[in-house]
Formats: sequence, C-alpha cells, structure tokens
Amino acid sequence: MKNLIVICGPTASGKTDVAIHLATELNCDIVNADSRQVYAEMNIGTAKPTDEQLQQVKHHLISSRSIFQGYSAGEFMTDAKSKIDELFIDMSFVVLVGGSGLYIKAITEGLDIFPEVDPEIREELNRAFAEEGIEYLQNLLKQKDPAYFAEVDLDNPRRLIRALEVYITSGKPYSHFLAQNAVKPDYNVVKIGIETDRNVLYDQINSRVNEMIEMGLVHEAKDLLEHKEINALQTVGYQELFDYLDGEIELEEAIDKIKQNSRRYAKRQMTWFRKDEEIEWFERSATDEIVKFIKKKTGNEQTNP
Repeated sequence: MKNLIVICGPTASGKTDVAIHLATELNCDIVNADSRQVYAEMNIGTAKPTDEQLQQVKHHLISSRSIFQGYSAGEFMTDAKSKIDELFIDMSFVVLVGGSGLYIKAITEGLDIFPEVDPEIREELNRAFAEEGIEYLQNLLKQKDPAYFAEVDLDNPRRLIRALEVYITSGKPYSHFLAQNAVKPDYNVVKIGIETDRNVLYDQINSRVNEMIEMGLVHEAKDLLEHKEINALQTVGYQELFDYLDGEIELEEAIDKIKQNSRRYAKRQMTWFRKDEEIEWFERSATDEIVKFIKKKTGNEQTNP
C-alpha cells in the first residue's frame, strides 16, 4: 500500500523542517501544498525552503508556475496527483506539506466542478472592491459563506471575489462545491498537524517577518511593484509593501501590518485544520514520535528502498 503523509499547520509552525526530517527518515520526496510557493517570482515573502533544504530532499511543485500564469486549486489537484502517482511508482511514501487547507483537501478528498461564471458578475465585484474596499467583500462573504470565510485569506480580494462570484452564479456557497463528490485516493493518507502554543507561534511569525525584511523582502516587492495588480500578488507580505512603495504608509507600519495579517491568517488556518478529525497533532520537536506514529499507522516498519 502506498502512503501519502500530509504535514499541515499554520504559517511559521515549522512544517518544512518536520517534512524534511520525515522525508529523510522515510527515504522519499516532498510535494509542496502551499498556494504561494508554486510561484517562481515570489521567494522571500512566501518562506520557500532554502537552497540548503532543497538540496537535502527533492521537492516538487516549488517555483513551478509564473505569477503571470495564475493557478487554481483544480490545476494544483491535477498537477499534484500526477506527481504523486509518478513518485509512487518507485516509492512507498510521499510527503505532502503546506498550510493551504484547500490544496490539501483537493488531494485527499477531491474538488467538485465549479459553475461557469458570467464575466459581468466578476466585473461588478471588482467595481465594488474598487469603490467600497475589501471590507465590503469580507462582510458579504461572511454573510453568504461563513464556512469558507473561516478559511480564506481575507486580505486577498481575488479569492474573496472568486467565492462571491460562484455564490452569485449558483446560489450556493463556494464551500458547497469543495469536495461535494469526494473521491478518496487509492493510497493511504496519514495527516500530521504541527501545533504550537499561540504566543510562541505569534513570536515565530514576528521573527520570521523580521528575517524576511533582512533577507531583502522590500527589494523583492519593489521588483514586483509594476505587477501589483496580478492576482498572485494580492497576498500578505506583498500588498503591505506595495502600499509602502507607493508612499501610502511608512515602512515600519508596513512591517507591522505584515505581522498582524500573518497572525490573522495563522488563526484562520488553525480554524480550518482543527475541523479535520483525521489530523493527529504533534509539537514540531516530536519528530521521532511522528515517525513512530506513521509507521504504526501505515502498518509498515520499512521505508522506501
């Protein structure tokens, strides 16, 4: 039996380190399930694995797309399933790691086919965003689809508009279409969540943001400034710096907003993952216990040859 080991949890919880340790122990590759790390142009702000980490274990679907192409959960599902099936030809284990609950759900449960949307509806929502601001979209989504509201990046207007246009078109919430016709994969799935005390996690988020700034995140954002309207860049870590680079706020305020929005996002991630009763939670330091749990859960004391 083939085994997909899912490593999930909030941003800055230590998922990458745990995934690398497990992949090394299980002698397997890692498939990325982070909706932002797929983009080649977004490096520092998405906290991609370092060059050293990428050399330790083979990673897939990292920097695999351009921001100019865009990427949907459905496209990810197709690409990731194809890669996982390919890896299972020679491996008994594959590690899937990320904090994007929808991407993980796409692999472990599948996605339904969404209704075709009238472009005029999208244009109306874009106009509403321009005139009323993002809070209008947030409040409307909270009213129409509280389940997806609890998971989505509320600072990403593209995703808010996508959910709302589906609702307006179909009369059904976006969350209704997520795994409506769930198809279980033909391999065993073991879900591991990385948990951390909230105050510790928030400290880790703040420290990570400081490190990103030291690594050159402002310069990275400056290089992308002329493309700031692209959907992929409507996200935490870039929007705030675009405001700074446009002279709307000071750098210190932009950094504080990145920290605040990242903490808010982490909270929503935990809300999403806590609803999944199949996830077994561990501290990031409990790697030996995680390995033992996986081997017991899979009934396989051996790793990939």
